Amino acid sequence: IYDNIRKFVRFSVAGNIGKVLVMLLAPFLGKPLPLLPLQLLWLNLLTDGLLGLGMGVENSEADTMKRKPYSPQEGVFSRGAAAQTIWVGAMIGALALGLGSWYYFSDRPEWQTMIFTSLAFMQIFQALASRSDKESLFKLRIMTNPVLAGMALLVFTLQMLVLYVPALANFFEVIPLSLCDLSIAAATGVIVSVAMDVRKKFNK
Repeated sequence: IYDNIRKFVRFSVAGNIGKVLVMLLAPFLGKPLPLLPLQLLWLNLLTDGLLGLGMGVENSEADTMKRKPYSPQEGVFSRGAAAQTIWVGAMIGALALGLGSWYYFSDRPEWQTMIFTSLAFMQIFQALASRSDKESLFKLRIMTNPVLAGMALLVFTLQMLVLYVPALANFFEVIPLSLCDLSIAAATGVIVSVAMDVRKKFNK
């Protein structure tokens, strides 16, 4: 339970660091508001809400009963968790800002939608990579946590509905993305998960 609380707090804070950086730094890059309030609320409900439910029922790691006990006085961000949270959040913010800037300065009208969608993908992959502090995402069987797998699929489905159902797209003020643009947005999520897995290997 304690491990899952730590994982969720790191996941949630890192994701929100990324969103805050996007909102704060975009105007300094000469761009208008990168996310509308409704879009930001939607992302928080999807990622922190639904994905958080799945992370809360993660199984214990294989070495849980073999490791040394932790001090009851330690904080949630102890043992390197603070540094990990900051760099993951900074990476999410940088990827979203970079992608949005590329589209905006190329006069692509879907630049805001790319930021919106890439943040959703990055947090899906971030949640999946956060399941273990040691094992790679590719070594963890997805169905060992069916709740998180279901929530990740639900988040993806809801995000696609927002993009491609005309009434919802108009409500959220987004532009339906081409398959190429959608793949680019999804690639940012893969980058986040790979970077987190590389850090796990480095820590070992």
